[in-house]
Amino acid sequence: MNPKAIILFGGLFWSGLFLQAQDQQFTQFYSAPLTLNPALTGAFDGKFRVSAIYRDQWRSILDNPYVTFSTAMDLRFGVRWRGAKRKDAAALGLMFYSDKVPGFDFSTNQISISGAFHKALDLASRQFLSIGIQGGIAQRGINYEDLTFSDQFNGTDNYSDLTAEQLPENTYSYADFSVGLNYSVAPRGGTHLFVGAAMHHFLQPSVSFYDQVEDGTPDNQYLVRYSAQVGLHVPLGDKVQLLPRANISMQGQHMVMNAGTNFRFVLSEYANIALHLGGWVRPVRDELDEFGIDAVVAMIGVEYSNVLFG
Repeated sequence: MNPKAIILFGGLFWSGLFLQAQDQQFTQFYSAPLTLNPALTGAFDGKFRVSAIYRDQWRSILDNPYVTFSTAMDLRFGVRWRGAKRKDAAALGLMFYSDKVPGFDFSTNQISISGAFHKALDLASRQFLSIGIQGGIAQRGINYEDLTFSDQFNGTDNYSDLTAEQLPENTYSYADFSVGLNYSVAPRGGTHLFVGAAMHHFLQPSVSFYDQVEDGTPDNQYLVRYSAQVGLHVPLGDKVQLLPRANISMQGQHMVMNAGTNFRFVLSEYANIALHLGGWVRPVRDELDEFGIDAVVAMIGVEYSNVLFG
């Protein structure tokens, strides 16, 4: 990757939000690295990276589809200790995430700052052990005017009466934090491997519009989510690379996995043009311990001068 490495992803084929697990799930998860693991902040060869992903869900059956968007930028800085020969690095990242459910305008907006330190494990800087932390502020909101309650039924044909429901404020904010580790190795020959793990929402903030002090139950808390990532870059010749990746998350009784692979075909080394083709699948496990396939997605993208549209 060149110093000015920019990765842009978008499209209408990102699969749906795994609502029972609370968190967003992107099938093309590698296009939003800062949502996966804080230790991936600055985990690239170069000085900066910009990433973006857009998902438009259920447009064929809804007048107003679910919309999810995330964008991030991270910077990598070389760190040279006095007398040290190994090339350590530090990184800072900024991420914005937005999700909106139609019908009653239930929305979540979050901005987070992440930092990571990448410790070189050998003199050639082919192996790194990384640790990262991410902290942010999230805001959730809802439009009560578009909600209907049972006591509003007028007894004949409409829900036109006033409700006696005691509704809280329609917006609230909370702080959220994550930590992560990542190991990467790039032996000779162009092969690259990374393996990481992260813990998200470890302070378990409240996710209820109601005051949790009055409730006093853990049902309103954001469940801790544990995730693990693995990725591989394998050259299959001078002009073809294999890029398999997987991400698994466990949150409460729920498990979701995204796995698949892309093939990268170099069309022109001079113009730095490549074609990406791949397929991805998302198996899930629900609270009844039942497994199923939630999504199967095909991917096609065109890369030009380190900018990838897919």
